[in-house]
Amino acid sequence: MTSAELTDEAINAICMPDFDRARAAARGADQARARGEDRPLLGIPVTVKESYNIAGLPTTWGVPLHRNYMPAEDAVQVPRLKAAGAVVLGKTNVPLGLQDVQSFNEIYGTTNNPWDHGRTPGGSSGGSAAALASGFGALSLGSDIAGSLRTPAPFLRCLRTQADARAGGEPGYGPADRAGMAGRP
Repeated sequence: MTSAELTDEAINAICMPDFDRARAAARGADQARARGEDRPLLGIPVTVKESYNIAGLPTTWGVPLHRNYMPAEDAVQVPRLKAAGAVVLGKTNVPLGLQDVQSFNEIYGTTNNPWDHGRTPGGSSGGSAAALASGFGALSLGSDIAGSLRTPAPFLRCLRTQADARAGGEPGYGPADRAGMAGRP
């Protein structure tokens, strides 16, 4: 977390940090390892795209009208990450309404490409990709309908993987894709 806390200001990848809860989760992961527990993501730092609900953190989709929407529960994917032992550092920036090939909105500002601050990391999962490229975690949860993962990945030299209910892993809107993504609070 120290790396993200010290260097993210210029990149602005993590728009909604959750470092206090992340530190508590990291301490819990250390204790679990000391007890001999082993889970797939135990102690691994991850970030989550701003469009996914995390209880206690705003979900806005970058839309100023929704800046005060505070979900009461996590998106279905978040407890799955936590159950696997992941340490959630916070939420990553997105463009307005998740509908652009860059990552700027009036609430959180612009996310810059960590390799060249004058360039975009892409969008709409550009904040997630910028967090990965900056070393602010080993994984980041994003989403893709029209290139939101596929565009930032080559811009930032990140590997993207995508799970979907349909064969081939193509992007789409399945039940798991939307569960806990606040579209219009």
